[in-house]
Amino acid sequence: MTEHLLTERQDGVLTLTLNRPDKKNALTRDMYSGLADAIASAQDDKAIRAVIIRGSDSCFTSGNDVSDFINTPSSGPDSPVYRFLKAICHAEKPLIAAVNGPAVGVGTTLLLHCDLVYVADNARLKMPFVNLGLCPEAGSSFLLPRLLGHLRAAELLLLGEEVSGQRATEIGLANQALPAGDAVYQAALASAQRIASLPPGSIKLSKQLIKAGVSRQADEVMSIEGEHFARLLQGAEAREALTAFMEKRQPVFADH
Repeated sequence: MTEHLLTERQDGVLTLTLNRPDKKNALTRDMYSGLADAIASAQDDKAIRAVIIRGSDSCFTSGNDVSDFINTPSSGPDSPVYRFLKAICHAEKPLIAAVNGPAVGVGTTLLLHCDLVYVADNARLKMPFVNLGLCPEAGSSFLLPRLLGHLRAAELLLLGEEVSGQRATEIGLANQALPAGDAVYQAALASAQRIASLPPGSIKLSKQLIKAGVSRQADEVMSIEGEHFARLLQGAEAREALTAFMEKRQPVFADH
């Protein structure tokens, strides 16, 4: 694994820790590759019963590394980011997230594919795709309205509104909000270990039944989103938004 992605195996649980604290755990191509490979490998590893994804005690992830994003934009089904999204979409073993602090962009949309989500009171979930001249990704344009209803999904995707950990729990984006710090991971680990103690065949089938049809449609939507996302990323609005972000100024968009 890359130094920016740590792995730990314990009592049937694989924990994947985003470890790039100086960049608020912003995701690079190498980190996406590592996550995709680890989750895919876990599906064939009989010793692993559940997978936890977490960041640090102060930050889950600030989303895509903007510099990496601009210089080497992801495109095509074999790109690291798409391999990761496919891996979480079709994972047969339970995925559990432990979220402290910011969870921006894909840091929030990946949670829609998890089976259990534990957040800190100080967690801040945000999907600012429109702010960057982009569109929803990771199947979120299908999964979010299905989970929250159209109005709340529009609030989060069209306005890019930030949601606290407590609010995320209230509206159904998370299972439980806990005090910030290690308590979030410990809650995720306790659930993962409980899953690991249960009959694996029953767990696998139950997840399959819960997600019957959902994963397939999310995959189809993900492909459509990906085509639009790649096109928008090359457009003037996204270039201006991302450049303004790097230069720490307000973007200026041309009239249409």
